[in-house]
Amino acid sequence: MRKLIRAFSLFLLLLTVMLAAGGCRRQERARLEVTEEEPPALASVVHVADPATAAQLLKGFHEIEQGSWRWTAGGFSVMLLPPARAAQLGARLQLKFSVPGVVIERLKSVTLKATAGSTALPPETYSKPGEHVYAQDVPAAALGGSSVAVDFMLDQTFAPGGGDERQLGIIVTTVGLEPK
Repeated sequence: MRKLIRAFSLFLLLLTVMLAAGGCRRQERARLEVTEEEPPALASVVHVADPATAAQLLKGFHEIEQGSWRWTAGGFSVMLLPPARAAQLGARLQLKFSVPGVVIERLKSVTLKATAGSTALPPETYSKPGEHVYAQDVPAAALGGSSVAVDFMLDQTFAPGGGDERQLGIIVTTVGLEPK
């Protein structure tokens, strides 16, 4: 009788395992595939608050403020895509910015210099607060590559104080190369 009970128990155990195994479905495992992402395409005009072109802001730009602009440090740089035919015709560099009243109160004036590639562009001095555009022609010889680094330098900056240790220059909204 014991043999019969043992055989019956073993049969029930095997039957339970078989029924349980039949109810389980094999789940397909997720496959990880390495993909190469395209680097973001360079733009000729950079809106400094646009995340799509943020990688083109090379140095000297502080965090986005009020969702639309950035303070700069004394030196700041951007990488730009030369517009079509710029290698033959040149282009026009435009930096749209503001000089806040506090900057003029403290510094009296600020002089902005720019270099496109290795070509120095004429400096401009600003002694009135408000919105300004630094606009200079960039010669074709400076725009022969697939990109051009544009470096800006201010002759002076100020520290706002109150725990803010940044060196502040001007407020930039847009920088770019326009076709001629």
